[in-house]
Order: sequence, then C-alpha cells, then structure tokens
Amino acid sequence: MSERKVLNKYYPPDFDPSKIPKLKLPKDRQYVVRLMAPFNMRCKTCGEYIYKGKKFNARKETVQNELYLGLPIFRFYIKCTRCLAEITFKTDPENTDYAMEHGATRNFQAEKLIEEEEKRFQKEREEEELNNPMKVLENRTKDSKMEMEVLENLQELKELNQRQANVDFEGMLEVYKATEEEIRRRQEEEDEQELRSMMEAANRKRLLEDSDSDEEGSQVKPKHTQKTKATDILVKNDNFQNKKQRGEELESSSVKVNSRQLLSGLVVRKKEVALQVSPL
Repeated sequence: MSERKVLNKYYPPDFDPSKIPKLKLPKDRQYVVRLMAPFNMRCKTCGEYIYKGKKFNARKETVQNELYLGLPIFRFYIKCTRCLAEITFKTDPENTDYAMEHGATRNFQAEKLIEEEEKRFQKEREEEELNNPMKVLENRTKDSKMEMEVLENLQELKELNQRQANVDFEGMLEVYKATEEEIRRRQEEEDEQELRSMMEAANRKRLLEDSDSDEEGSQVKPKHTQKTKATDILVKNDNFQNKKQRGEELESSSVKVNSRQLLSGLVVRKKEVALQVSPL
C-alpha cells in the first residue's frame, strides 16, 4: 500500500508541457453542484413554497457577456420539489445578493426594497444638491434638527435607564412578600374567628335544646310518680256532681231574671192608661 502514496512524480528529461494537447471545453458548460436556496421563493407553476436553506442538486454555469468589475456572474438551475419545474437564479455581486430570474417569485424581500428606496433617495438628493446651493442649506438644517431630536431622545432614554437602575427590586420583592404574608395571616385569623363563632352558636343551640328537654322531662315525671288512692275517684265524682248542680241552679236563676225583665216591659199600669185616654 505504501507504493500508492507517492508525493514526487518522475518527469523524463525530454518532457515538454507545451506539447500536451489542451481540452477544448465550451465556455457555457455546466457543472453539477450542491447548494442551498439563498432566499424564500414560491414556484409559479404549482405555488409550492421553497424556504431559505433547502438543499438542492443544481446545475451551475457562467453567464456570458455579463461582468461586474471583472467578476463573472453565475447562473444556477434547480427543480421545484413538487412539480419539478425549472427555477433559475443568478448571483448579484453589486448588491452582494442573489437575483431571481425565472420560474419562481421571491418572498419576504421588504428589507431589500427599503434599502433600494434609501439608495434611490440618497442619489436624488445628491443630484438636487449638485445644482442648487439653497437646497444644500435646507438639507443641512433638516439634518441638524434631526440630530438634535435624536440626541434629546437618547438623553431621555439614558435618564429613564438611570431611574430604573436606582430601583431596588429585591426590596420591592421583600415588601411584596411581607404584604402577602400579612394578608394571608389576616385571612387565617378571620377564618378562625368565623369558625369559633360558628362553634359557639352550635354549642348554644345544643345547650338550649338540652335545657328544653330537661324541663319537659321534669314536668312529665311528677305525673307518673303521683300516687293515687282508691277513694279519690269517689271524691272526684262528688265534686263533679256538686259543680253540675251549681251550674244548673245558676242557669235557672238567669232564666227567671230574664223572663221577669221581659214581662216587666209588657205590663202597663192603669193610671197611665187613663191619662192617655182622657183627652179624647
């Protein structure tokens, strides 16, 4: 295996490199290279989105009759991952970017458009200032005003940062924790007081129920413990008969009184009748 790792090659004494025939290759011949998509694009044929960084096996060629400051421009051919339509783009050394050429549209190029707009505005301003000295003075005053506004805003931001830097965040957190603990402690105390009051109310209710039950028991108990005699029944019957007789006597006396009152209203004396008849 050591004979294959040769660093020095043998050249015979009569070797003439000018006699070696050169290969005549076309100038626009293509090479197969492996690359990644330089920007986000969308296929015009099927609408497939191709994101930046997707790898492709592409064909590379040199663009004929196009140079930028002596630098060649290269064109790349890739195929859509969905419909296999051909997409081409080429290098743009002037803007250090790639330019879309055929088969797709470039997406998310707002930043590039802004840069192009700024360049165009700067170019127009330089052309105006070249032939108009008053325009130069106006532009300088505008620039000075813009610089003053920027400096003022920057100073305000610095002051704001200094105020925020002086804030003691740890102290604020400690105060917040202390207030939280105080609120929690008060809540626990209120819960305990409420529970205690509920227990006291329950105990009072239980005591009242017990006292009521004791009173009822004391009232009912003597009735059961009262001793009765055999002669009590006779005494009770006599009392009942005496009461009945008295009630009947009172009723008869009241009827007599009432009858007398009624009859007294009907009776008329003779003298009163004679007096009433005599004038006739």
